[in-house]
Amino acid sequence: MTDQIQETTSVEDEVRNEEFGASVERSAASLSARGVDARTVATVAAQAASDKSAQDIEVLDLTELSDVCDFFVVATGTNNRMVDAVIDEVEEQVFKTCGEHPFAIEGREERTWILMDYGSVLVHVFTPEQRDYYRLEKLWGDAPRLELELD
Repeated sequence: MTDQIQETTSVEDEVRNEEFGASVERSAASLSARGVDARTVATVAAQAASDKSAQDIEVLDLTELSDVCDFFVVATGTNNRMVDAVIDEVEEQVFKTCGEHPFAIEGREERTWILMDYGSVLVHVFTPEQRDYYRLEKLWGDAPRLELELD
């Protein structure tokens, strides 16, 4: 009886995965609704952060580790005003280059950790204290980092 239940559950899981487009293996980054590769959005966001003098910019590749998003862009602004300016630059450059607007921007009032949600790409801009406190890179320590050639 237990074997029958496990077999039925496996079949139900496969059907559910097919219905919702889920797959067990993930390796390719998603395309946005406009057809832009998530890696491109992440790279443009990282370059925009660099253009506004953000520090310690990293892009974490989560394509094989998370079903929530494909990339984290993590950067540090030296103070609250700079964090806000970096977010403005990322929003402007990602729209100009990729035609993408964020679905949401959180943390704008506090300006110590602002999160931009582009769906397959999440951009995190921290003050130094908040970045040290949350340590996203350590939390996602298994994630490969993209090699960035920032101007």
